[in-house]
Amino acid sequence: MMKKLLILCLLIGVANAKFIRDNTKEVVLDTKTNLIWQDDSNTSNQTQTWANAIAYCEASTLGGYDDWHLPSFNELYYLANREKFDLALNSGFSHVSTSFYWSSTTYVYRSSNALGVYFSNGYDYNSGKSNSNCVRCVRDGQ
Repeated sequence: MMKKLLILCLLIGVANAKFIRDNTKEVVLDTKTNLIWQDDSNTSNQTQTWANAIAYCEASTLGGYDDWHLPSFNELYYLANREKFDLALNSGFSHVSTSFYWSSTTYVYRSSNALGVYFSNGYDYNSGKSNSNCVRCVRDGQ
């Protein structure tokens, strides 16, 4: 009986876990959206222009996957935890920065800018596409 209870507790813990890191592949699985996020050292120490960020994600083979893309604004915004400050990113990630991260979404009021999330506070901003900002690629978990 105790063994069954322990297994049930472990299953409940895994079921409630939202972000699960795979250290071998350097990715994080979001169990709620089934998205897989890049989480290698490049996500916290490398910056790119918007066009280069798109190309970088599309060329990535991180973790043995070749279907990465620059996240949409909605995908990226969902990743932020606006209840935290000075690192408004949900737990589970090892490589983090409080910087601005690109999304693939063009800013509707100025096509030379794109939307992104500033992970210091978790809120959205826009930046000129020629600026260099951080990149965190994503893929569908299928």
